Amino acid sequence: MQIIVNTATDVAASGQVPADLDTVVETALSRFSARLTRVEVHLSDESAGRSTGNDIKCLLEVRPEGGPPVIVTENANSAESALSGALHKMQSLLSSTFGKLDDRKGNAAMGDLLAQ
Repeated sequence: MQIIVNTATDVAASGQVPADLDTVVETALSRFSARLTRVEVHLSDESAGRSTGNDIKCLLEVRPEGGPPVIVTENANSAESALSGALHKMQSLLSSTFGKLDDRKGNAAMGDLLAQ
């Protein structure tokens, strides 16, 4: 699983980006790592440096192997909070998506066994 981090200059300059961002993302999505080819993290300041509350946006794009990209976003007061919220949303989305795919494959296999 390749992890790519893109930060807007105003977010990076403010020092809000965690130093171990790659590790945080890898740890949070580790149970899906065999099924993912790439994860992209985009952090930006939606208010161009003004403090307006919930102005840091994290867009998290995950590319499942053999499937279309999956995207979630989260806005928060800090980069850490935005990343944490986006990772939580992505974990829920991937659990649901992969769970449904596994259920379909499992049901088809079970149906084949019962037919014999």
